[in-house]
Amino acid sequence: MSNMPNALAGGRYQLGQLIGRGGMAEVRVALDTRLGRTVAVKIMRAELANDEIFLARFRREARSVAQMNNPNIVNIYDSGEETITTDAGDTERLPYIVMEYVKGQTLRDIIKVNGALSQRDCEQVMLGVLSALDYSHRMGIIHRDIKPGNIMISEQGVVKVMDFGIARALDDSAATMTQSQGVVGTAQYLSPEQARGETVDMRSDLYSAGCVLYEMLTGRPPFTGDSAVAIAYQHVSEVATPPSAVVPGLPKMWDSIVAKAMAKDRQNRYATAAEFKNDILTYMNGGVPVAAAFNPLTDLSNVKARKEAEREQPSAPMTQATQAFNPVTGQFEQVPSANGAASPNALKTRAEQRAAAAKAKKKKQIIIGAITGIIIGIAVVAAVVFGMNTAKKNTVEMVTVPACTATTSKDGLEAKLKALGLDMVEKQDTDSTEAAGTCTKITPKAGSKVAKGSKVTVWFSAGPQSVAVPDVKNMSQEEARTELESAGFKVSSTVKTEDSADIEKDKVTRTDPAAGSPTAKGSTITIYVSSGMTTMPNLVGQAKDAVISQYSSQFNFVVEAETSDTVEAGSISRTDPAAGTSIEQGSTITIWVSTGKEKVTVPSISAGTDYATAKLQLEAVGLVAAASGPTDSTAVVVSIDPGAGTQVDKGSTVTITTKAATTTGNAATGNNSTGSSTDKEQ
Repeated sequence: MSNMPNALAGGRYQLGQLIGRGGMAEVRVALDTRLGRTVAVKIMRAELANDEIFLARFRREARSVAQMNNPNIVNIYDSGEETITTDAGDTERLPYIVMEYVKGQTLRDIIKVNGALSQRDCEQVMLGVLSALDYSHRMGIIHRDIKPGNIMISEQGVVKVMDFGIARALDDSAATMTQSQGVVGTAQYLSPEQARGETVDMRSDLYSAGCVLYEMLTGRPPFTGDSAVAIAYQHVSEVATPPSAVVPGLPKMWDSIVAKAMAKDRQNRYATAAEFKNDILTYMNGGVPVAAAFNPLTDLSNVKARKEAEREQPSAPMTQATQAFNPVTGQFEQVPSANGAASPNALKTRAEQRAAAAKAKKKKQIIIGAITGIIIGIAVVAAVVFGMNTAKKNTVEMVTVPACTATTSKDGLEAKLKALGLDMVEKQDTDSTEAAGTCTKITPKAGSKVAKGSKVTVWFSAGPQSVAVPDVKNMSQEEARTELESAGFKVSSTVKTEDSADIEKDKVTRTDPAAGSPTAKGSTITIYVSSGMTTMPNLVGQAKDAVISQYSSQFNFVVEAETSDTVEAGSISRTDPAAGTSIEQGSTITIWVSTGKEKVTVPSISAGTDYATAKLQLEAVGLVAAASGPTDSTAVVVSIDPGAGTQVDKGSTVTITTKAATTTGNAATGNNSTGSSTDKEQ
């Protein structure tokens, strides 16, 4: 399908992997982001979206099933159309149906792998199918395409009927053919009336259900052929081989139930799905089905006897009326002559033929009488021997299929089967998560009775296959569990919680092993989920603008300013809460932004001030004094650098130029002093 979108309905349905494809549409698994559930989306092929017949059929399926609510029918949640643009620039519409996602296999796939099912499995599947048909028929909907491919068996064993794409309402059931005169339905499961293009009713679905039951019991459809037309012709004109003739040891009652459901004349079939279901329930409980007992015309168990009786009847005279197949009645009928009577010449010919036949018969009787005595003796001995051998052959010894468990060894099981007279057919199970060589399944099922000499298929694990762990980050626990189990992994019952900066509470943060790492199927994966808390990061020393840009989606900020002796201006000097604290996602935090070191003003120091005093003045405002000259008790200030009134960083060094005080009594004046000093000696 060209230009398949990744999502539908404005992003509500996120499309995943392809899980099915048919002639009209393909089905993909999807996530309903609004409701957080896994669904299946059936998307019509783009090239058919402009065909009004297919489009109407697609829409009819959504309408047909949307009004039904039954545990044995796949639910329809939503439908719509998506508009896409092709590579050529053309606009296409993609109609889609959002359905219940059933994790399991179709009945077709199960039969293809396992062959004929056990009687108990057949009963359980048919009860589910007939419950679905009983409900849909009461709702006024005929399915018209019941077949193994449209029956899903979930992993829990629930039967689900799907694909009502060609369903019709009971009051619209006459339309059994397309505009191109193609018969609606699947050839191997068509009712005779569908094959003839006639009106269908709910008994047509029951005929198809009978075909499905036949295939489950025998492992093959009731009719096969080189073409759909050939198969449809058999549905109209031929009677299927009884199931018990295909599967030795199968109870004859199944012949009657199948024959009742597959009667050519719908008047002889089960009237309702409930009646069909009641017969199966009665047989399951050890009783005799009531409805199936009254169907002598279509009882498959009498077919062989009828055919033998027909062969033993005398040949028809040469003038027997011509027979032709009538597709309406489904029977061969005589075509009378033009005047309704035989001609005189034909009567004369017949008389001569009868006389010649009588003469030849008399001659044969004389010859036969001569050798009869010899043959009788031989025949008696042969009959006794033949009778003994036949009785021995007809007595089929039944044995019980042994159990196949994880601890069963291949050699031990093969020896056990051989001792029972059974042949083991070994197959490799490449989907198993068990250790290599482990017995995973056996067909027929353990405990079932089979004829001695039968073949028993046993699957042994090829060993767990390594696959990449899916990325389930930001999913709910349920979604993550479904995704991981679908990939063939087990999920630990213990879910671990951890802080996360960007994943909301209860959503998955990571897995162990990590997403994308190759891991053996069947391995146990541990899920980590967000606690809704996060750890306060260390922001000290980082630029304010960069921090706010990076963390604005996670926190709310309150910004304060302060001086700092250790952090440069514009960077964060401290935070509240402090780094490493566990806080709720989206919390409000306070950050202090450094304005740099504290500024102080260089004080005014007069020239001639003694050095010790000047030093104390500078230290009082947070400055460091450094002398350039003598520093003893006679030292006085000449000048300071930086000069008085200058703004400098607190802790900066101010250089004091000094000299020794004069003792002559003359005034000493410093060039850079802010005053003068006179020292007179008295």
